[in-house]
Amino acid sequence: MTPAVEIKKNIRKSMPLYLMFVLPFAYFVIFHYAPMVGNLMAFEDYSIVKGFFHSPWAGTKYFRQFLTDPYFWQVVRNTVLINLYSLIFYFPSSLIFALLLNELQQKVFKKFIQSITYIPHFLSTVVVVGMLVNFLSIDGLINEVVKLFGGEAKTYMSMPQWFRTIYVGSEIWQGIGWNSIIYLAALTTIDPQLYEAATMDGANRWRKLLHITLPGISTVVTIMLLLTLGKMLSVGFEKILLLYSGPTYETADVIQTFVYRRGLIDSDFSFAAAVGIFQSVLAFALVISANQISKKLNGSRLF
Repeated sequence: MTPAVEIKKNIRKSMPLYLMFVLPFAYFVIFHYAPMVGNLMAFEDYSIVKGFFHSPWAGTKYFRQFLTDPYFWQVVRNTVLINLYSLIFYFPSSLIFALLLNELQQKVFKKFIQSITYIPHFLSTVVVVGMLVNFLSIDGLINEVVKLFGGEAKTYMSMPQWFRTIYVGSEIWQGIGWNSIIYLAALTTIDPQLYEAATMDGANRWRKLLHITLPGISTVVTIMLLLTLGKMLSVGFEKILLLYSGPTYETADVIQTFVYRRGLIDSDFSFAAAVGIFQSVLAFALVISANQISKKLNGSRLF
């Protein structure tokens, strides 16, 4: 059988797989790659009437405009700080939760805890924000508990200093269970004989955790950390848009909400596109840098 005939035979044999591939391929082309043409707006004085290819060229005008904007440092600072707090508190919470679940011996209780912690993930952002508004209102559950212990009721939702705590805390509550799944899956790949050998050598649970469990899932933790660093300049736009208000702008206004106001409300599409590209380039640089650092430190990397 000639190579050409063999190739045709393999293609016909694999045709169902190729047909299955068509739909996801079309999805990425249509919704992820084709819209990249819109990045031209960032370098143009874009006009809806003239379109992408006939609007006058503006060069780096809108990038310079963003860098000199009075709100530039405020939105960048807020975006970085919220993500930094999420990295410090939200990222390790799922790992710690998975390690604690892994120590549970009663399977029924373990499954019950997992099910309870998974539920918040399936709540829509609107529902979660509605719950937060009700709980944190002046006569809400939180203030009732505070008053019960002799404290004074506060309007937490309109206090700038509380916004980041509310946002990160709600993120932990909503995602701690769901995000622990990947760590629990990684824990199942560790050879049980290692724990048995450690027990025979007299190791306690803390020693097993430090010398077997954590090294066994270090690659997964590194990959998850790299993916998190790639999102350091992006925050949950929907939740912040629903949570923030005028009094909390100084700590709540982030790059995405700033782009939303300038791009959609003020119809300054070119400026919004320039800010989006600026954000993407910095996020890309963060991922590349973190990947190289991880490679040098422990040999694990994302790509």
